[in-house]
Amino acid sequence: MLAAMSFAVLGACGGGTDGGDSSGSVARGTIGFSAMTLKNPFFKIIADTMTAEAERHGFEVVVTDAERDVNRQSQQVDNFLASGVAAIVLNPVDRIAIGPAVRRANEAGVPVFTSDLQAVAEGVEIAGHVGTDNYQGGLLAGEAMIEALGEAGGDVLVLHFKQANSCVLRVDGFRHAIGEYNRDRTEGRIEIVAELEGGGLRDEGYRAMADGIQAYPDLAGVFAINDPSALGARTALEQAGRADQVRIVGFDGEIAGRQAIREGKIYADPIQYPDRMGIMTVQNIVRYLDGEDFERVHLIPTELYRQADAERDPTLD
Repeated sequence: MLAAMSFAVLGACGGGTDGGDSSGSVARGTIGFSAMTLKNPFFKIIADTMTAEAERHGFEVVVTDAERDVNRQSQQVDNFLASGVAAIVLNPVDRIAIGPAVRRANEAGVPVFTSDLQAVAEGVEIAGHVGTDNYQGGLLAGEAMIEALGEAGGDVLVLHFKQANSCVLRVDGFRHAIGEYNRDRTEGRIEIVAELEGGGLRDEGYRAMADGIQAYPDLAGVFAINDPSALGARTALEQAGRADQVRIVGFDGEIAGRQAIREGKIYADPIQYPDRMGIMTVQNIVRYLDGEDFERVHLIPTELYRQADAERDPTLD
C-alpha cells in the first residue's frame, strides 16, 4: 500500500532542506534547462517546479524542449553557454551522445546537473544528479506483475526505451524480480518473451503493443516503462479485444496513469516524484554556486500505487 501521497505537496517537498527563502533578492542569474520532451507531462512537472523553486532563490529558468533529438539538445547547451547561464540542467536525450555538449560546458566552467535521466559519457563532469531509484522501481514493477498474474504466471512483454538509462535500470530491476520469483519453480513461471521498443510515448507504445499481440498471442502481462507507453498498450489491447486477458504494469504515476489504475485499466505503477526532482535540483545548484556541500547523486525511492491507492487519491476527485 502506498505509504504517503505527495502529488501536490510542492511546499512540503521544498521546505526545511534549503538555505532559506531568497525571494525578493537581486536576480542571481539564469539556469538553462533542456527537457528531453515536454510532450511527456512528467518532464513538464520538473520544468514547472524548477522554475518556481528557482524564483524563490533569485534565479530565472529558461526552459527548452529537445524533442527527443540529441543534436537539438546539444545546440541548446551551446545556446545556454553563449547566453552566459549560471548552470545547466539536462534530461539527457541520449546518455552517451550528449557527452560532447557536456564537455563543452565543462570547459567553459559552467556546471551541468542532470534530473531524472543521467549522462554517463566518459570524460565528462556532472555536478549533481537527482532522479528516481529506477532499479528499485523496477523491482516493485516485478512484484506488481507477480501479484497481477498470480499462481498461473504466463508470458510477459516489456515495452522498453533503451536510449534512456533510467528505463534500462527499470527493466533490469523488473527482470531481477521475475528471475527471483521463477527460481526453483517448475509451474506458474513468468516468462519474459520479448522486449519491444515502445519509445516512451503513447503512439509508439500502441504500435509496439499491436505488433506484440500478433507475435505473442498468449500474452498474460505487459510491463511498460512509463505511463504513456502503458496507456498506448492499453488502447491496442482494447482494439484487439484482449484488454481483459492481459495485465499491464506501468511506471510513473502521472495523472492519466493513476486514473487508468483507478478504472482497472492498468494494474499498478511504481510512483515517481518529478516535483521533488525539480525542487531538489535547484536547491543543489544553489548550494553548488554558494560553495556548500550537497549529495551529488540523490535517488528518490518509488512506492507501489495500486487501485486501492487510486480510490483514496484526492487528486483524482
